[in-house]
Amino acid sequence: MNRDQIVELLKTVNYPGFSRDIISFGMVSEIKPAGDTVTVKLKILTDQQEKIENVKAAVREVLTTKGGFSNVTIEMEDTSVKPNVGPAAEKDPFAGQSTLPGVKYVVAIASGKGGVGKSTVAANVAATLQLRGKRTGLLDLDIYGPSLPIILGINERPGITDNKKLLPLERFGMQVMSFGFISGNNAPAIWRGPMVAKMVDQFFKDVDWGELDYLILDLPPGTGDVQLTLVQKIKISGAVIVTTPQKIALADVRKSADMFRKVDAPVLGVVENMSGLRLTGRVLDKNKEPITDIILELDEIDSLAVNKKGEFDVTLDLFKRGGGKSESERLNVPLLGEIPLSQALVEATDAGTPIVIQNPDSPISTIYGSITDNIIANLENKG
Repeated sequence: MNRDQIVELLKTVNYPGFSRDIISFGMVSEIKPAGDTVTVKLKILTDQQEKIENVKAAVREVLTTKGGFSNVTIEMEDTSVKPNVGPAAEKDPFAGQSTLPGVKYVVAIASGKGGVGKSTVAANVAATLQLRGKRTGLLDLDIYGPSLPIILGINERPGITDNKKLLPLERFGMQVMSFGFISGNNAPAIWRGPMVAKMVDQFFKDVDWGELDYLILDLPPGTGDVQLTLVQKIKISGAVIVTTPQKIALADVRKSADMFRKVDAPVLGVVENMSGLRLTGRVLDKNKEPITDIILELDEIDSLAVNKKGEFDVTLDLFKRGGGKSESERLNVPLLGEIPLSQALVEATDAGTPIVIQNPDSPISTIYGSITDNIIANLENKG
């Protein structure tokens, strides 16, 4: 087996916690095949010995089982002298992590798949933080499909400071930034990964956020270029995972949750969105008098009890129930809340106003309040 074939094999070895391989990271500095023996020299600038050992074991396994080598020697390049460490891609992916100046807590709102209502959750959590007296910023990192301009009813472009930094737009007391403000809400982003990574980096370096207690990040679905750049550049205080009850959503959400755990970003909890459909109302006779001596039979539930005023209040499990709870138990983190489908929530979102601001006393706003209070308690109790 020649060197090029060995390189192709090593491209199947990912750095722990990432979907990117050790070749693309520049961690393989030398390959010397000789018959049934091969020597591989690795250059990994990290103090996390467990990750180094995991990479060495994976390299040894792939070269033995798929490369047919009976003797695999792995050497580590001396990285004790670090002035000339080469390109950023050759470093430990965590070496460039930093905190954002002036920002106390950075919280990522993430999901494994699209369409679970993550951006709505991000907007309402951020708005609730602002209502709680926290200085709050909200950053939409979904480069391909930014939705916060619509959710927050913004159709403006950000200003620029004298030192060429972007100024976030203010909405409901929050500082807000989105790629949609720059590109235009109707313009598609047809970009390759490196361009996306560069834009994400600029959102952190070239935006004047000022002093914030919380910066909420609305991430795109999945575990792609945006998430990779994020965890390489910024130290995240915690992540909130949003899912819907169905198995297909949970399968994808596990990948997202596991990614944050592997890069040492704590998962603060799980939010189950679209958690049933809540129905409330009154049963009246033809004279508009309450009917109290009946039990309504429905397909989705055994029965619907009516109180003495003829009122009923029930949640129908349209998709199923318990997916968020089971995932929170798997991760050993709290189930922060279950948000049912709600016409009022849809109308508030379409109107460009978070429901916690439009109707702060609604049942949905109460749920968002509980979710946000749990996030605050989790982070601020830890100092």
